[in-house]
Amino acid sequence: MLHPSQFQINEAWIAFQLNEKPIHTEQDGSFNCFCLMDASSCYIFGVELVPASEAEPSQLQIVRLLQAAWGKKRQFPKTLYLPKGRFQNAVVAEAARRDIAVISVEEDKLLPFIGDAREGYREHLLQDDR
Repeated sequence: MLHPSQFQINEAWIAFQLNEKPIHTEQDGSFNCFCLMDASSCYIFGVELVPASEAEPSQLQIVRLLQAAWGKKRQFPKTLYLPKGRFQNAVVAEAARRDIAVISVEEDKLLPFIGDAREGYREHLLQDDR
């Protein structure tokens, strides 16, 4: 199983969806929260809200996330991990433009990285419901 201790800072990044259920708004509809994270530190570089009707972020949203991460690290990783079957078009294309290798893995293999972020998000939602 993959684990943050296997990586150096900025060696690999992970793209994932933070929420399990869409975020509903009255004015703008429903969204999913797309994140970009460093695999070693589990630091989230940024978040983009993607319409729930879309399978993945737009090219512009991906570029914004990559630029935000670049601004913090001044380099791109060698590898980008994606959940298998997710984010296979625009995310993969933008990674290729930057010579970042893409590896698709079963989402449960990413839980050591993304599990705490998802749990924190769930807890935040529970506090908002009180």
